[in-house]
Amino acid sequence: MVDPESKAPAHSQTLSRGIRLLEILAQAGTPMTIAELATELGVHRSIAYRILRTLEDHSLVLRDDAGRVTPGAGLAILARSVSRDLQTVALPELHRLAEELGMTAFIGVWDRLDCVTLVTVEPPHTGATVAQRPGTRHPLSLGAPGIAIQSAMDPAQWNRLAPGQPYRTEVTAARAAGYALSHDEVIPGLNSMAAPIRIPGGKPAALAVVYIRSELPEAKVGARLAESADKISTLLR
Repeated sequence: MVDPESKAPAHSQTLSRGIRLLEILAQAGTPMTIAELATELGVHRSIAYRILRTLEDHSLVLRDDAGRVTPGAGLAILARSVSRDLQTVALPELHRLAEELGMTAFIGVWDRLDCVTLVTVEPPHTGATVAQRPGTRHPLSLGAPGIAIQSAMDPAQWNRLAPGQPYRTEVTAARAAGYALSHDEVIPGLNSMAAPIRIPGGKPAALAVVYIRSELPEAKVGARLAESADKISTLLR
């Protein structure tokens, strides 16, 4: 006798589409119409509408008077529970770094093949700043946060946790200095520096800053990042 559950799909297509719709909205940064969402999802408008109605019931999306869709307040409630300890411990340091360095400071966490911005603080007293929205993601193989995360592990640990992903040559220098830096890797014209945060029982994260230009010596910024990252790591123990 064949077990009926053996024929069940490995995942829920509807749930997957709902999550993908939320990702599309987050990446868009501006309201979208149902037709646009259906096109991005690759489904008929009626299917996109049913998914949308379910997400609305849970306050995960919101429609304005013109019918355009934006992320809903329910997402903020869910986001507050993500890495709650890390966010709570890191926020005071992020505020201090943003004010002292005049740069946007953020926490990047490891999500599969990507580095995802968990929480961010912009400098309070500067005119032009670099926006780094929570939920922003880029390949872990690019940018200072990814190098910093790798620097918290040796090649064997990295290969076990991320098989097939390259272990960057810059990691050796980052481990020796206590911080990593990158120029023009994720977005042309932007620079980033990061230091690893070691999380007990979990994957390492990165404390980072992003900026266009700065008169501060890179070594001074890097040392300040490493100091704050060590403090956060200690408080998480």
